[in-house]
Amino acid sequence: MAEPIALPMGVKVSTDIEFREGNPNPYRARVRWFDPVSNGRKSKSEMLPTFVSAEEWVKRVERLASRGVTPEIAESTLADYGESVMDLAMRGLEPKTLSPYMCGWRLRVVPALGHLKVASITNGIADRALNGWIADEVGKSTIKNTISPLVRIMEQAVRDGLIDVNPARLYGWQKLYKQAEDELDDPRSLALEDWDALEKLASALVARSHGNFQGWGDVVKFAACTAVRIGEVSGVRVSDINMDDWTWNLSRQTTPSPGGLADKGTKGKRRRTVPLIPEIRPLVKWRMERAKLTPDARLFTGPRGGRITTAVLRDATHWDEVVAALGYEHLRRHDLRHTGLTWMADAGVPLHVLKEIAGHGQLTTTQRYLHPSKRAVHMAGDALSAFLAAGRETPAPVPPTEPGTTRHLRSP
Repeated sequence: MAEPIALPMGVKVSTDIEFREGNPNPYRARVRWFDPVSNGRKSKSEMLPTFVSAEEWVKRVERLASRGVTPEIAESTLADYGESVMDLAMRGLEPKTLSPYMCGWRLRVVPALGHLKVASITNGIADRALNGWIADEVGKSTIKNTISPLVRIMEQAVRDGLIDVNPARLYGWQKLYKQAEDELDDPRSLALEDWDALEKLASALVARSHGNFQGWGDVVKFAACTAVRIGEVSGVRVSDINMDDWTWNLSRQTTPSPGGLADKGTKGKRRRTVPLIPEIRPLVKWRMERAKLTPDARLFTGPRGGRITTAVLRDATHWDEVVAALGYEHLRRHDLRHTGLTWMADAGVPLHVLKEIAGHGQLTTTQRYLHPSKRAVHMAGDALSAFLAAGRETPAPVPPTEPGTTRHLRSP
C-alpha cells in the first residue's frame, strides 16, 4: 500500500490559460505551485474545448488548493487517489475486515473505475459499475466488500473537498442482487430464440476476439446448451464428463476469491447431473481428446490456458459491443443459462427434472420458465379449433392475419 500523502494547507497556485490553434481542445489551462515539502516547482495542465471550461477548471483547482488539496491530488484518478489516502480512509478497521476490502478494491473497483478522475465519478457511473459486478455473478459478500472500500475512499474525497456528495452510497443494492439471484420474474424474455441465434452469437464473439479464439464460441454454446453459469463451465474437468451416456457430473465452479480465482462447490452446494445434447458432443469430444483425457485437465480455458470467468469472457470477446450489434443490447453472459432452461422447458422437460438440472433450491424459481410461449399458445388455439370443428358442418371463418409483435430477445 502506498504511503499516504501529507496535504499541505493553503497551497498557493499561479494560473494561466493559453490558446493553441489546431488542437481539438485548444485551450490549455495550467496551474503551477511550489511543493512545501520538496520546495520544488510543480505544474498541472489540462486541454479543454472552450475558454469558459478552462476558466472553470482553473477556479476549481484554486478553490481546492486553498483547502490544502494540491492540484496533483485534485486531478488524480480514483486508483491514484485511493492509494494515496488508503490508510486514512481505512483507519479503524480490523485486519479480518480490511483484507477482503482490499481484495474488492484491487480486483473490482480499480479495473472498473480506477482510470476515472475522482471528480468525474457520478451516481450513474457507480450504479453501472454495481450492475456489472452483479452480472459477473460474484457472491453477495463479495459485492459488499467491493462497495465498502469505494464508499470509504469517496467519503475521504468529500472530506478533502474534491467532491460535495459521495456517489458511491448505493442504497438498495441488496434488492438488485436478490433480483439477479432469483433470476428475474420473467427469465424467458432474456433467452435467445433458437440454435441459429446461438451460433450467430458464438461466431460473432469469436470474430471479435484476439486471434479469433474458437474457445470463446465453444464456451458460449456449451453454457447455453447445458443451462449453466460461466463459472461452472470454467470448473468442468475431463473426469466430470461421461461419454458413455453423455452426461456431465457438475460439482464445482470457478469464482473470484481473496487470493485470486478459486474452484469451489456449486451455488447452493448442489451436485447435479446435466445432459450433453448431440449438438455439443463433437466440441466436447474434441476438447476431451485435446486434453489427452487427463482426468484433472480443464475442458475449457482461455487462449493462454487460464481459467475463465464471466468478466474474462466479456472483455476478451468485446461482448457488449457484439451483442449490441446483433440487436441484443441487454444480453448478459448469465442469459445463456436462461436460454438453456427456456429451451428445455419448451421441449417439454418435466418440472421436477428441470429443477434438478438447473440446481434450483425452490420449485417456484423453475416454474418461471414454464410460461407458455407464443408458439405453444397458438398450438393450443389450433387444438381447440380442431376439436370444435369435429362436430361442425361449416368451417369456421378465418380472420385476417395481423403482423406479430416482437420483444427484445425472445417472442413471448
